[in-house]
Amino acid sequence: MSRSPAFLLVSVLCSAPAFAHHGPGTFELGKSVTFTGKLTRIDFVNPHSWLYFEVTDASGRVTKYRCEMRSAHTLRRSGWTKELFPVNSKVTIEAAPDRADPNSCYLNTIRFENGSHMDRYGQYVKAAGGGVQEVRGALPVAAKPREARRSSGEPNISGDWAPEQVVMADPRGTGGGLVPLSQLETAKPGERRGGGGGARRGGGPPPGPRLYGGTELTTMGEQAAAKFVRDDNPRFRCETTSIIFDWAFDGPVNRITQNNDTIVIQYGQMDLRRTVYMNMKTHPANVKPTRAGHSIGRWEGDVLIVDTVGFLPGVLNAPVRHGDKLHVVERFTLDPKTMKLTRAYTAEDPDYLKGQYTGSETIGVADQPFTKDNCKDQTLVNYSKQN
Repeated sequence: MSRSPAFLLVSVLCSAPAFAHHGPGTFELGKSVTFTGKLTRIDFVNPHSWLYFEVTDASGRVTKYRCEMRSAHTLRRSGWTKELFPVNSKVTIEAAPDRADPNSCYLNTIRFENGSHMDRYGQYVKAAGGGVQEVRGALPVAAKPREARRSSGEPNISGDWAPEQVVMADPRGTGGGLVPLSQLETAKPGERRGGGGGARRGGGPPPGPRLYGGTELTTMGEQAAAKFVRDDNPRFRCETTSIIFDWAFDGPVNRITQNNDTIVIQYGQMDLRRTVYMNMKTHPANVKPTRAGHSIGRWEGDVLIVDTVGFLPGVLNAPVRHGDKLHVVERFTLDPKTMKLTRAYTAEDPDYLKGQYTGSETIGVADQPFTKDNCKDQTLVNYSKQN
């Protein structure tokens, strides 16, 4: 790989791969490159934001680069704003190189002329003098009073909701697992918590068939999963994966609006909008299939039950696919003491799932307002060939 002399290449051992969404094997996360150049553009978009800059070598030749950052909504929740990245300013970029594209990278740290810096997973507030100050943990947010029930008596689930952010203990994102912000102070760089992503002690896969959401896949489902490749993921085409997956993945801010006869659910990931009809007991016979499906709801005590059918064939949760027979039932429960909203779900699809695909997430009142972020197609491209 040829490199301009305007930056230093340093190899760094990494305790474990970072959770890059760019695609397995693309970024060389065990290495580090350092660039010094001029910032030209920053795109706050989903599912990944991008930072663009130029490097001028000793002969005056200009080379254009880009570095992948986190999603727009997670950056915003972490205190990142476009105003902190003045165009044409001198910056130093520390990143992991992309083995498939010599002009792309995975941002670890950006350093500014005023001496401040920002790490990939860092949480920041503005500091005096135009810099930033890092916060270890969630950013301070003024609590707003909120009624637990509506005047009609139902639980008040209207508003903006978001899961707790998960970040790496090492804010540069150079290794280890993801931990909730509330556990960041006690986490050590490189540490993995919750058992996610690690191999079993003793090595090798667990005994028995592989389970997804607690169920085996049918023969058709296994064959479809085996053929699944990175570009099959709808997220990289700016499409919602599924109503199950995108509700909490990657820390989005979602919005719920309760009306007289409907409940509108908006997803912060890819701007998916669902309408739950509260005045219908059954689904119409002629439902037009969509990615969101057709939802009807009812209250059973303080639990909102949402029943959804009428899906276009798609992806339930990569690499698990689903067909037009997918049936999803969700149960939303609000804890009035903590103001936490739990969604439990079951999904059935006789073509792809042998049993029920199940799970749940608990989210809280959002620390940032719902925003319709732009999305940019993340199909793999070689940036070096576009300049």
